[in-house]
Amino acid sequence: LANVRDPRIEQAFATVPREGFLPPPPWTAISLGVATQVRELADIYDNVLVAIDRRRGINNGEPALHAAWLDAVGPNPGETIVHVGAGTGYYTAILAILAEPGGRVEAYEYERDLAAQASRNLRAYSHVRVHADSAFGRALPGADVVYVNAGVVAPDAEWLRALNPGGRLIFPWQPHRGWGPAMLVTRRAGGFSAAVLMNVGFISCSGASEMISGTRSPSEAELAGVRSIWLRDERPPDESALAVYERVWFSPEEVDL
Repeated sequence: LANVRDPRIEQAFATVPREGFLPPPPWTAISLGVATQVRELADIYDNVLVAIDRRRGINNGEPALHAAWLDAVGPNPGETIVHVGAGTGYYTAILAILAEPGGRVEAYEYERDLAAQASRNLRAYSHVRVHADSAFGRALPGADVVYVNAGVVAPDAEWLRALNPGGRLIFPWQPHRGWGPAMLVTRRAGGFSAAVLMNVGFISCSGASEMISGTRSPSEAELAGVRSIWLRDERPPDESALAVYERVWFSPEEVDL
């Protein structure tokens, strides 16, 4: 886990057995778009995607990417974490360890079969609750971290509203089909600051597409220039807007800390 600053993250990865959250072997490991059938445990501990359901395009994500995200969003002991797109629960378990002691994780998974698997896989984590439902368009518990593992055209306004002061949201913003930047959002006194981390590709968030309507797609340069996100019912879009959606909009303006 190169370049990860928090040693607790490496320890969490070392603690949670990845194979316990995957289908039985042989596994399908995917690297640079190439799928390979593997049986050795060592092969799924490389930095590879591992297929959970190839037909639906559902995979267990690359550990290095998630380690970088976790380091950026910084889950701390005692915090409340909302995990959107929990899959079968592997990264939920890692979040749960990072929230210990005293924290909790509310995990949402829209695909009911995956949610059922996640519930079974996470039985040992008493401070995790799995919801077999979409985390889109619903009020969420107050959270210190909202960790989104599904691509969205725009973040749900309720994810922003759920953030406690100083709370962090990380999500894959995919205004162009299949790719876009990972965004780190922090609730400041003056609004929601935003930072672009890296380009990523995620499966789209189930149940979300019909709830968002964009007025135009931002260019690559505009994506890189985003510095804040605003709720439209708190501040209407102005001439600085780089992208405007039904309930949120993106701006290059800095937020007061």
